[in-house]
Amino acid sequence: MKILKDYLFTVLFFTICHIAIADDQEDFIQNIQPILKENCQECHRTGDPKGGINLDLFENADQIVQRGQLWLKIIHQIKTRQMPPDTKAPLSEEEYQTLVEGIDKILLNSLKSNNPNRIVVRRLSHSEYRYTIEDLFAITFDAKLHFPSDGSGGGGFDNQARALYMTPLKLERYYEAAETIINQLYNDQNLWRKIVPSDYKLTWWQKIIDWCKSLIFKDFKSVNPPEKAASEIIIPVASKAYRRFLKKEEKEKLIHLFSAVYEKNEQKTNPERFNESIAQVLKAIIISPNFLYRVEEENDISRPYLVSDFELASRLSYFLWSSVPDEELLQLAYQEKLQDTLVLEQQVKRMLHDPKARRFSDAFSSQWFGINKLIERKPLADTDKFPEFTPELREAMYQETLTYFHHVLTKSQNFLELLNSDYTFLNQRLAEFYEMTSVSGDSMRKVVLENRNRGGILGMASILTASSMPTRTSPVLRGKWILEEILGTPPPPPPPLVGELPEDEASHEDVGLRRLLEIHRSKPDCQSCHQKMDPLGLGLENFDAIGRWRESYGNVKIDPSGIMATGETFNNPAELKAMLSEKKELFARNLSSKMLSFALGRSVLFSDESALRDLESCLLENDFNTEKFLIMLTKSYPFRYKINDSRKKSNEI
Repeated sequence: MKILKDYLFTVLFFTICHIAIADDQEDFIQNIQPILKENCQECHRTGDPKGGINLDLFENADQIVQRGQLWLKIIHQIKTRQMPPDTKAPLSEEEYQTLVEGIDKILLNSLKSNNPNRIVVRRLSHSEYRYTIEDLFAITFDAKLHFPSDGSGGGGFDNQARALYMTPLKLERYYEAAETIINQLYNDQNLWRKIVPSDYKLTWWQKIIDWCKSLIFKDFKSVNPPEKAASEIIIPVASKAYRRFLKKEEKEKLIHLFSAVYEKNEQKTNPERFNESIAQVLKAIIISPNFLYRVEEENDISRPYLVSDFELASRLSYFLWSSVPDEELLQLAYQEKLQDTLVLEQQVKRMLHDPKARRFSDAFSSQWFGINKLIERKPLADTDKFPEFTPELREAMYQETLTYFHHVLTKSQNFLELLNSDYTFLNQRLAEFYEMTSVSGDSMRKVVLENRNRGGILGMASILTASSMPTRTSPVLRGKWILEEILGTPPPPPPPLVGELPEDEASHEDVGLRRLLEIHRSKPDCQSCHQKMDPLGLGLENFDAIGRWRESYGNVKIDPSGIMATGETFNNPAELKAMLSEKKELFARNLSSKMLSFALGRSVLFSDESALRDLESCLLENDFNTEKFLIMLTKSYPFRYKINDSRKKSNEI
């Protein structure tokens, strides 16, 4: 009976989908396509398509769905009345509604058949490797210093699968790392005792019994075999390192390795013989693909299905802790309780209040804001021009942003405070740089700001420096950074052979960057993009190239006021940040996209649109509450479900 019900439901579902698709095709041909041809195709057609968008390629609704991400951007341009441009006749209200509602309907209908997308096997990132080793063995290992550097994937994060490939050099370094880590563990008596609590040795009575057995039996089992004692040590460590139960053959393989090493070291006595054999197995565990790669097994199911409890535990722990699941997560996975949404919610809350959540804050915020460059060897700013830009100051700048983000995440629990607030975190060195005298000591502490120009990330020296040139500010770079990283509306790439601002410092100081940019954007090819970027960047001109406050640039008094292309005005950085805080929908969309990409370890795709809209709504309806947002994300369809890799199946045929 159940099989019949499932069959009838499937038939009904696909019948409804088929009818919806047929309606979309008819609606596109009869209503949408004529409006596009009349108002858009003159600029967006084969030959010289503006913005790289060629509408000649879209002849039916299926082709729109295939490029869903692109059409979401197109619809956004139409909804915000940026298209058609001011130089063209505007759409009538009827045309506007038909176009926006019609394409929205096509895209939403295509999302009714949920697709969580593949989660490919991916190697641990360098930071994940470091924290996993730390949680397994209490040893700090600087993986970024030891291993060749990784790139960043489509989402801009170092945990993206496409960037985590393996090379012969990396594999060689993993072997070297295993040797270094386990030798350090073995040589530290306190740490080794946490892995091997007591020495293995035979008592006199056990030795006598074994000797008697050897006289009677050729092949006998010891009364206290080393393999039994080794198993009690190796299997728990390997289970935690592999983030799951071990299969029978995996257990046998590890114990067999122990036995082989133990037999080979027969000239040594216990406990040294036993301990050295354990150490060799531990090395094998941390160079195993089961450790180095996050592997999720596939079931023989053609439709999307829930990840296993152990896989969900691993997704949670690497998302929020950059490391292996702890004992509580593993126990819940073992008891098959983790899929219970109430249990999942409790675990997210627990994990956010664990000190290990700081790893998530550091990894996510530093990469999202692009401030990792501050702690790299090559300085961002010209130290001849800015001699105060010392390693000590750079570290303080970096820590201000990370500490602030973690406070927002776990204490204030309001993501909007990233854009605007009346506080920050300073130590004495950074406070002096900001011309504040109320802070002493090296540690970061919360400081209430009298001047709201500093509040929020746009008043932080780390971000202001990372979005500047080495010798001067760049309103274009800063404006572009805000559009990309805060609002999620990146400008198109500049046209070929576009002119650049003169780098003559004297002309900058005599005329000012505002005037130079006015001249630059007077060119028709430059105007549309610079009209969006320049006011944002000029609103931050009171901050110099390393984020220090100033009133003038050379001989020109700084004017931080601006008028946006959409009509909003502001007079200083504080008002600019207040204006950006009102663009809640854009910020919610961008934050949701960034966080989902980080959590999944891949770029966000059009098929994630339903989850993205749910995340946006969660932020907008709950005053940007951080905890509720992260709970919603971990309950989301792409986080909890997966689909088999069809490419793998096709390659096997």
